[in-house]
Amino acid sequence: MEAATSLATERGLDGLSIADLAVATGMSKGGLYAHFGSKLELQLATIAAAADIMNAQVIGPALSAPEPIARLRALSENFLTYAQHTFPGGCFFASASSEFGARAGDVRELLVNHHIAWTSLLTDIINDACEAGQLDIRDKEPTQLAFEFDSFLHLANDTYVLHRDHEQIQRARRAVAWLLEYHSPDQCRSS
Repeated sequence: MEAATSLATERGLDGLSIADLAVATGMSKGGLYAHFGSKLELQLATIAAAADIMNAQVIGPALSAPEPIARLRALSENFLTYAQHTFPGGCFFASASSEFGARAGDVRELLVNHHIAWTSLLTDIINDACEAGQLDIRDKEPTQLAFEFDSFLHLANDTYVLHRDHEQIQRARRAVAWLLEYHSPDQCRSS
């Protein structure tokens, strides 16, 4: 599954085939076909594997941080590291969502559900940080701040993949730091 997720970021989920996966893994096409049965099943299993990888590298470690603001910072840093180092095509979900966003079907629905869970996680952590007095978002909705936060991360992924320029990741780090500083309670009191 690790090979499938990696190939999918380079070739797209639609370009992922059992034959290519067999070559990449050294397994037989027949054995892989017996395991997956269809291209759709391969695609769905690949998305599930990518979710496991993102949970292990990005979400799980961030959730172990003791305070909400630390969780938000860790989530950002973990995502940027993941986008830069895990797959050759950057964030698996950014790649797959771009490819399947306009298509109907099971693959799109699974990607939509993943995105809803991701933005809900961001929103929940932002709410927790507000309740803990670590963020002051003024009149802004927590979902709006989550959108802005996510936008910085995904734009960094997209421009890094396109340019292979580490400065794109650094720009996102500075943007996230600015966003958190702008919404810090101390900054809000002095405004």
